[in-house]
Amino acid sequence: MLMVERRLECRSSGLDIVVSGRPADGISATVIWRRHPMSWHDVAFAPGVVAGPSPYDSARFGIAVDRISVSVASAATLEDVLDAINASTADVVVLRYPADRMSWFAALAELDRTAIVADNLVGWKLATGQGRRPPPLPRGLEIVDAVSAAEMDAMIAGAFRDYGNHYLANPLFDPALVLAGYQEWARREITSGVVAIRNAENRDHESGMLGFVTYGEAGGVAEIALGGVVSGAQNAGLYLHLLAGMEDRAASRGIESVVISTQSRNIRVQRRWADYGFKPVLSVFTVHIIRRGLLRAGRDKVVGLCQRLP
Repeated sequence: MLMVERRLECRSSGLDIVVSGRPADGISATVIWRRHPMSWHDVAFAPGVVAGPSPYDSARFGIAVDRISVSVASAATLEDVLDAINASTADVVVLRYPADRMSWFAALAELDRTAIVADNLVGWKLATGQGRRPPPLPRGLEIVDAVSAAEMDAMIAGAFRDYGNHYLANPLFDPALVLAGYQEWARREITSGVVAIRNAENRDHESGMLGFVTYGEAGGVAEIALGGVVSGAQNAGLYLHLLAGMEDRAASRGIESVVISTQSRNIRVQRRWADYGFKPVLSVFTVHIIRRGLLRAGRDKVVGLCQRLP
């Protein structure tokens, strides 16, 4: 059992509880219990294991979900991660850890739970001031720093409807609810920061919104949390203007770099990042650790519903 000391920090994004202890091998370790979504800090800089409940996921999907992550800078061991998993009582643990720790999954597969490889997350970084600027925006379009919740919902629906993500690897997560989850997440991000492109000649504000990125600052970097261009405006170079707008805002705040991440399968957007000047800096596996028997029960429920359909 770990001897622990706790530090509570009230932050705009949630409550952090930092739990420090000493595992059996005598090496000091830290587990950060966090009640808000994972961030760049969690997968890039956090010194220990970051763990805690995911209340938004739990409420949306109707099952208890925890999140655990290990950053590429962390000295946390596999034993530290297994301790965090075993301490969780959630139905699903969403685990992220550096992709170079190749041996870990074999141990996860031996747990008394079901392990699903859900995705490979890749992170890119731009030194502020080094971006390759696009030509001026086409006439009639403008960059704005504020959008309404309804405008954001419409842009998410237009940009993320067919987006592949780690939720889709798990039959316990209803795909019909995933898009609503992205809309909820984006609405929360509006208050942190947003750059969007609007068609100033379109009187309908919702249909006149063409693309966006949301962002926040953590660990001395500006992190793009979400971003996209609605389907009808894609392949017109607008996304590069969103990146330029984000870089401008980072520069105005004296922030030295901009970071962003996506699933490795999302090749098209990574090409745009490379075009603009971003460079790949990290790779992280996402694994879902599921309570034993729950996956079969979920499949049986779906089969039963299908059999009752007329």
